[in-house]
Amino acid sequence: MNYTILAVIVLAVFVGGILTALVKEFHHALLVPEGYVGLLYHEGKFVTVLSAGRHSRWGRHYTIDAQDLRRTSLVIAGQEVLTADNVGLKLSLIVGYQVVDAVKAAHETQNWQSDVYTAAQLALRGVVSGVAVEALLGQRLEIGAQLLARVQSEAARIGINVHSVEVKDVMFPADLKRAFGEVLKSKQEGQAAVERARGESAALRNLANAAKLLEGNPALLNLRLMQSLSAAQTAGNTLVLGMPGGFVPLKNGKSGKAAESPAEG
Repeated sequence: MNYTILAVIVLAVFVGGILTALVKEFHHALLVPEGYVGLLYHEGKFVTVLSAGRHSRWGRHYTIDAQDLRRTSLVIAGQEVLTADNVGLKLSLIVGYQVVDAVKAAHETQNWQSDVYTAAQLALRGVVSGVAVEALLGQRLEIGAQLLARVQSEAARIGINVHSVEVKDVMFPADLKRAFGEVLKSKQEGQAAVERARGESAALRNLANAAKLLEGNPALLNLRLMQSLSAAQTAGNTLVLGMPGGFVPLKNGKSGKAAESPAEG
């Protein structure tokens, strides 16, 4: 009886081990992270697209390729290009993109990142070659829009949506950089000279208006003199002052009568 029970236990363990091995061999638990999709292949052949989450498949030779669908950016390093006036510059770009069709991106090109990079390089050469160097500095946004239109159409063919292309850096040759610096300095000095001239003109107009006002009202000069004396006293300064030749006496009732009494005697 004991041998029978033992044999049953051994057989159950054996069968359980076989079943476990079969489950491990034929059951596949597939996990796709959030922000990704999984491309499911069976014996190397594409089967379907799996969304984010846990998936199960029975059978053998299943594989999964996770494709990132999140937005990201690609930096295009400094590219030497010629402008419309044959000036050599180095420009770098930032390309923002997102995979919108993972099947196309995986199956219709060997390396879609390289294709986007090449499309951005060619678009940059094509756009900058038609723009003069001075216009390039003031039209970076417009140039970015032109680059976006060109790169978008190429990237859409392989399932990539390019949502932005921006000019990151513009690098000039050393001699051209010095020339632009001198031009900028000259413009700033010219603007400063214009502002000084405007200030001097305003000051002269104010002086002319003050002279006209004093000419019609000589007593105002006395008031100005008194203000200056009061300010000097407040500041603690000592002044030695002579009576100005154009001083006009201030008249009032008492002082006028006091001045006339000695004259009558």
